[in-house]
Amino acid sequence: MISAKLASKSDTDHQTIVKLSDKVAFGSKELVIIGGPCTVESWEQMETVAQNLSAAPVQALRGGVFKPRTSPYAFQGMGEEGLKILAGVRSRYNIPVITEVMSISQIEVVAAHADMLQIGSRNMQNFDLLKALGQAGKPILLKRGLAATLEEFVMAAEYILSHGNPDVVLCERGIRSFDNYTRNVLDLGAVAALKQITHLPVIVDPSHAVGKRELVAPVAKAAVACGADGLIIECHPEPEKSVSDARQALSLEEMVNLVHSLKSVAAAVGRSISEELGVGFKPAPICLSAA
Repeated sequence: MISAKLASKSDTDHQTIVKLSDKVAFGSKELVIIGGPCTVESWEQMETVAQNLSAAPVQALRGGVFKPRTSPYAFQGMGEEGLKILAGVRSRYNIPVITEVMSISQIEVVAAHADMLQIGSRNMQNFDLLKALGQAGKPILLKRGLAATLEEFVMAAEYILSHGNPDVVLCERGIRSFDNYTRNVLDLGAVAALKQITHLPVIVDPSHAVGKRELVAPVAKAAVACGADGLIIECHPEPEKSVSDARQALSLEEMVNLVHSLKSVAAAVGRSISEELGVGFKPAPICLSAA
């Protein structure tokens, strides 16, 4: 029994809806599909991604600008310049953007450019950061830790809720195990369990779970079938040239095809993928220097 006061489900119909924009919300009948590269690399890259995915339909874009890398010598992200690119793409294509925040000092600048702040698996129990996010004023995407129990995962969300932010979405992204054929072991049982334990929306990251692009589509379909409220999937204009996580990234064509293939799976479990969200190209000027 998980002793979360705010995250626990009070009855079977208790479901929080987390709004990402006026037309996109987690936890409703409609699934939220998030797509984009592991790392923002350039304006040209992100515009190509947005142009292809906004009509897929993909409801939100992802892209890392502050990157927690295992090696200190690996590319660490574009930082604030990357945030300006995300903000420019968001404005030009009228599509929400999601990116990771790694420290308290980054919250203000990330919140000024992004619609949702992601907490990566390595920071799931960074309690000072979680407390600060309670005052962030933006929805939070909280990823499960590398070896976190469900109780630890839900209680991490409780830190954010208890400090004033009710808009938390949980993300199952696989946990470490003895097997290394896939990058991690996706715990779909946890998705079903979380839907019973908590009223918070639950999405799945099949890319980090399997680590191999050819496995992403079947795992994504399974996640929808078992009750996930959405998916966050890595894709790139030229996957083999991605500066990080190249092996797991789909091509943009593969991503579009996957989204369309998910519609029948969603319908089979009483869900849908909306194509009328108001997203798409807007002929607005490009401004990368805006806050």
